[in-house]
Amino acid sequence: MRRKAVYDGVLDRQLRSVASDGISIFLLERGNLRGALLHGSYLVNQMRANHGLGVLETLVLGHAYIAVGLLTSQLKGNDRISLNISCTGPVKGFSVESSASGEIRGYLKQNPIPRDDVSGDFDIHLLLREGNLSVIKYLEDAKHPFNSQIRMSYGSIAEDLASYFVISEQTPTAFNLSVKFDREGRAVGAGGLFLQALPMANEDVLKRVEEKVRTLPSLGSQFASGKNSDQIIKTELADFDPLIIGDRRADFYCHCNKLRFAGFLAALPEGQLRDIKENGPFPLVTTCLNCNTAYSFSADEVEEIYSPRS
Repeated sequence: MRRKAVYDGVLDRQLRSVASDGISIFLLERGNLRGALLHGSYLVNQMRANHGLGVLETLVLGHAYIAVGLLTSQLKGNDRISLNISCTGPVKGFSVESSASGEIRGYLKQNPIPRDDVSGDFDIHLLLREGNLSVIKYLEDAKHPFNSQIRMSYGSIAEDLASYFVISEQTPTAFNLSVKFDREGRAVGAGGLFLQALPMANEDVLKRVEEKVRTLPSLGSQFASGKNSDQIIKTELADFDPLIIGDRRADFYCHCNKLRFAGFLAALPEGQLRDIKENGPFPLVTTCLNCNTAYSFSADEVEEIYSPRS
């Protein structure tokens, strides 16, 4: 993966003034609820730079990155998890994934989003509309991935992901996802909250938590103002006796490289690879969907890939 330049002068100063990205994992109500708070201001800006996103695209994919990053709090070892939406809205959907170590990547299915299909408001419901949401868990000790899908009821990543946990895992869950933009469209703060009930949580606590998530001040704004995750947890969730138990990385990262793409080319059917060798075009440019890094192959390099078959 190649990281593209993120900063303009104003954004550079802003990102230097905020806390580092990361995921704080915590318990509430003496262990009756678990949660995670992700700060991803740099994460979202690196994602935006690599994929060349506008404001609406950054909003949708930023929410998706934050959401799948929060799900890493359920992973361990070499586990991975992916979050996928296919929808009727102009964004068409997205595919994002994260590892237990907090490496997050993924892409929009429609970039740029057609502007004549949406209003001027930042209404994510209009961008998604109807569709399906799926979660795939790649657990290190499992023989096969665990794949579960629901029909979207809300047209909202946060609400439909919470609905997924109720339907698929019978676990009350809440999400709050936030990207804060300044007047010039810079993403100056980004973050998200994940709360999930454990078996002993009572109905009163669940109602109070749901109300708190609904009325929580913008996380993107709080991170943009310089607050860190521990401060937000201890302040906003003070009524629930928070106990921070760990932290994890949150980083835009993809393990793609040119050698891997050479392997993809070598795996093409012989006739297709021969056609590329004879007709090009050169340089042959291949692009990773997940991080938008381009890898170019000259005619000589394609000849070298093809020659073992000759």
